[in-house]
Amino acid sequence: MGRTAVELTVLGFGGSQIGNLHRPVSDDDAAAAVAAAWELGIRYFDTAPLYAGGLGERRMGDALRTYPRDGYVLSTKVGRLVEPHGVVYDYSHDGVLRSLEDSLRRLGLARIDVAFIHDIDPYNHGPDGQPGRFREAMEGAYPALDRLRSHGALGAIGVGVNSWRVCQAAAEAADFDCVLLAGRYTLLEQEPLASFLPLCERRGLGVVVGAPYNSGILARGAVSGARHNYAEPSLDVVERVRRLEAACARHGVSLGAAALQFLLGHPAVASVLPGPRTAAQVEASVRWLGEAIPDGLWQELKRERLLDAAAPTP
Repeated sequence: MGRTAVELTVLGFGGSQIGNLHRPVSDDDAAAAVAAAWELGIRYFDTAPLYAGGLGERRMGDALRTYPRDGYVLSTKVGRLVEPHGVVYDYSHDGVLRSLEDSLRRLGLARIDVAFIHDIDPYNHGPDGQPGRFREAMEGAYPALDRLRSHGALGAIGVGVNSWRVCQAAAEAADFDCVLLAGRYTLLEQEPLASFLPLCERRGLGVVVGAPYNSGILARGAVSGARHNYAEPSLDVVERVRRLEAACARHGVSLGAAALQFLLGHPAVASVLPGPRTAAQVEASVRWLGEAIPDGLWQELKRERLLDAAAPTP
């Protein structure tokens, strides 16, 4: 991961869906998904207090406690506290320390490896509230995490948001090791290539790309019920996905394989983090990761302007 000593498998396990984000998942399905990931060689797992008010962390901890603690990397997030009346934002110094203590208790583990400051973006706080929350995080959360890093309690610290602009502002404001960017660098979106990803290369920041399938449509294709950014896709997105599917079909490639492997072509990307609900979804991602993709596909996607001409490819 960037310039740190933290080593990630290129395919990780995002814990949002086994934390009931947007749709309930049973305890058995959640446990089976983590077990399948381990069996197939995945050794990077991510979770957060947000997911079902701590249930996601409890499920992740229950599943991982059966494995050697030095055998995997675990990240969680700070910035939200799980209170009796619900989940509340707190990016203060003391709030972050409490958040990590609470996370360790829910996980039932002695340590985590990576801590991300979570959701300091306009999507969660609005355009008026975001600057204040960002400042609170840089003045409160960052110094707390920096101190834990300097004492060896954390292997890496970063921010986890779904805005590359916020990731870039954070990278410019403080000495972070990594970012978790969700849904903004995919086969459908490559805006971070202009300034953010080059900044990560210059600074040695490790990038974890979350939501590589844009919440499903790049795994399932433009079928009825497919979601884009957790909502019904626009007609423009549907048309673009259909063109991507057609190009993949001409080269004998699965759309999911192209979506996953494209991201790993960028030198700053350390790991890709889908959020599976089931063991079958884990197995699909592993299968797509190993699928052979001819260079001709990437060339066609660039020729047809379905992929940024400057995008590095595997």
